[in-house]
Amino acid sequence: MKLLGTGSSLPHLQVSNSDLAKFLDTGDEWIVPRTGIRTRHVISDENLEDLAADAAKKALEDAGLNVSDIDLLICSNVVNEYVTPSLSCVLAYKLGLACPCFDINCACPGFIYAMDMADSYFRSGKAGNVLIVCAEEPTRMVDWKDRSTCVLFGDGAGAAVFGKGDNLKGIRLSSEPAPDKICEYRKLLPTPYISKEENEVPMLMKGKDVFRFAVTTSVRDIHGILDEAGISIEDVDYFMIHQANLRIIDGIRERLGVTEEKFPVNIADHGNSSSASCPILLDECRRKGMFKEGDILVFSAFGAGLLSASAVLMC
Repeated sequence: MKLLGTGSSLPHLQVSNSDLAKFLDTGDEWIVPRTGIRTRHVISDENLEDLAADAAKKALEDAGLNVSDIDLLICSNVVNEYVTPSLSCVLAYKLGLACPCFDINCACPGFIYAMDMADSYFRSGKAGNVLIVCAEEPTRMVDWKDRSTCVLFGDGAGAAVFGKGDNLKGIRLSSEPAPDKICEYRKLLPTPYISKEENEVPMLMKGKDVFRFAVTTSVRDIHGILDEAGISIEDVDYFMIHQANLRIIDGIRERLGVTEEKFPVNIADHGNSSSASCPILLDECRRKGMFKEGDILVFSAFGAGLLSASAVLMC
């Protein structure tokens, strides 16, 4: 498959570490060394589906396509205000799409998981153009009294349009199931028959375990996918890493032995936007004119599940 266009959309409210210090025992001196994050975009008066629609429209415009040209919509999302219908259905309504659509919940690697699904549709001949939209609001999942989690996240949406082609040189999905490492619980509506104890708990994260998983898995996946594709690490132009934590990104880069110039980052201004992270970074880099035809991009993402994914894509 081949990348045809990208788009992204962010909430207008940008919250700095100093803003958080007004109600939390935190600030730049605590957050920046641990995460690399200085500000993050947070939903206030927007709806997530509107950010998703905006990102999708930009991607379609960039690809030079109309909604009628799209054969499949895949939406990656962890949580939103709709239980049903799916966010993809809500988004399709806003865009005027009438093609098949569905959601996936793969957390941070969702963009790469969606790429893998799109590739399967291309290979089976069931689609000619696929729109992937990753829309996330993880700031609605955390306890804003817990500085260990709430400082990490930002909201946003990223989108990409793919068409038929042979530019995807490899893709790998993997898991190490550990649902206790990153989790959130919420109560469902009661019934007259529920007798079990149920709890509502904001996001919990075992930071050291997640850090170790992210660095180790990403390095393993990147080496593995490049070996399968017959591409040397020196031939990669850019590594598009999930923007979870600057220390994680630096750890991956150092273990790969790659220079900083090949690792674009936007986490300082965005925070961790879950599956929207990679497509937002991709769109921002493309619009800066960083990529040229033939450039090799390696994607790597990791998150709740625990899930990981990597892909090699040629521009």
